[in-house]
Amino acid sequence: MSDHHIEERVYSEDVVIFREGDIGDGAYLIEAGEVAISKHTPEGEVELGRLGPGAIFGEMAIIDGEARLAQAKALTETKVRFIDREIFQAKLETADPLLRGLLVVWLRDIRVTTGKLHSYPAGHQTEG
Repeated sequence: MSDHHIEERVYSEDVVIFREGDIGDGAYLIEAGEVAISKHTPEGEVELGRLGPGAIFGEMAIIDGEARLAQAKALTETKVRFIDREIFQAKLETADPLLRGLLVVWLRDIRVTTGKLHSYPAGHQTEG
């Protein structure tokens, strides 16, 4: 990977890294800190998970070309490596075609499942 497409970024505690619905311009690899991934529902924000060092997030919007599925917010000071769309796509293109196809199906299923969060009744708890 060329370093000019990978950039170190640091986010302060409680800073939103990206919002649900944003255009995906890159993926993030966490080097230090913690990030919460959440989704807006009619009843408010639902936390889908927390990610720490070694985790990658923001990749879905790059892989399938759709808008960001959820919001990412730094819970602590968080250091990431930002991998731009061009580099991520180049890596994906070198992957086995069967695996790329499975990945697209998997992402579609995740989008359908998380889209159902909008129809859960008030007070519904998701597993996670």
